[in-house]
Amino acid sequence: MAIGSLPENQSAAQSIVISVDAMGGDRGPAAVVAGLVLSVVAHPGIAFVLHGNQAELGPMVAREPALVGRVTLCHAERVVTMHDKPAQVMRNGEGTSMWSTIESVKRGDATVAVSCGNTGALMAVSMLRLRRLPGITRPAIASFWPSRNPSGYNVMLDMGADIKAEPDDLVQYATMGASYARNGLNLTRPRVGLLNVGTEEHKGRAELKEAHDRLLHLQGVGEFEYIGFVEGSDIPSDRVDVIVTDGFTGNVALKTGEGVAKLVADFLREEFNASIGSKLAALMALGTLKRLQRRIDPRRANGGVFLGLNGTVVKSHGSADATGVAAAIGLAYRLAESGFLQRLAAQVASAEQAGQDAAARGAPNGAEGGTTE
Repeated sequence: MAIGSLPENQSAAQSIVISVDAMGGDRGPAAVVAGLVLSVVAHPGIAFVLHGNQAELGPMVAREPALVGRVTLCHAERVVTMHDKPAQVMRNGEGTSMWSTIESVKRGDATVAVSCGNTGALMAVSMLRLRRLPGITRPAIASFWPSRNPSGYNVMLDMGADIKAEPDDLVQYATMGASYARNGLNLTRPRVGLLNVGTEEHKGRAELKEAHDRLLHLQGVGEFEYIGFVEGSDIPSDRVDVIVTDGFTGNVALKTGEGVAKLVADFLREEFNASIGSKLAALMALGTLKRLQRRIDPRRANGGVFLGLNGTVVKSHGSADATGVAAAIGLAYRLAESGFLQRLAAQVASAEQAGQDAAARGAPNGAEGGTTE
């Protein structure tokens, strides 16, 4: 399922350049190059800067007619592995394909970076080279989550950039998540919820209650509707569009969701292979099962976006195949052509100014110009 669409005024011939780390994924550069081919079919107005071992990548790219004239190879001798520690990569990462991928965005050679590599290292390098947007304390990772909403997805953040989140961070996550939902899901006024152990206002930690009070007032300036606390069962529901939480909780929820989806798929496979009758039933339901598989296929919603940086970075799942890589690149393309980074920066600055104005007037942080409806 496609998330978002090309604006009517976007020329198909106008190239949007995506910087891609070819070396960081579990499946190697072949899966990344195959993903590039799929991306060209879906997005004719796309080009790539591909980072990695040129001797290995050159022949792969040359074998693909769809990539002729669309790929600029950028040689990088070294690779960041999944076992490398972020601090080590920050000190010694120059010369790796991941570092080179981020540098292309910093230099302006590409608009968005995509990598299947080590998440912690990618965030560390991105923060070091791109820096945070003014006013942002902690960047966040935002991901699409399958839901019952018309788009088929909700946005959830933080998914693991930082295990901690103070009230200021949660408020910033809400602002950034709402901006992401407007651009990624084409929502005019996203509904934002704060993840808690219950929906009652008296529940939750002190930082959640403080963030709750501030979001009630900030929603007018932030161009979103704050619906209050939500709980775990609301994550895939149609009650909310953006779920805000700390990185520890978000990452646990993400891994739990992935595990449950795989468990259900395994159970279905076992039951449909249990007997001749069940195999016949599976054959009769083949069309329905294929539609269900496509609907819940995590590869098609692949790509977590690093929000709060002075540059856009999309983190693909490390085990992504060609379909998953293409989904992450497609997300990067849509964010680039929508001018997402500029819109996000403007929204963050507006919310920050509203908080400063309210503080100067002695009002609750973010209350000035907002609404409590």
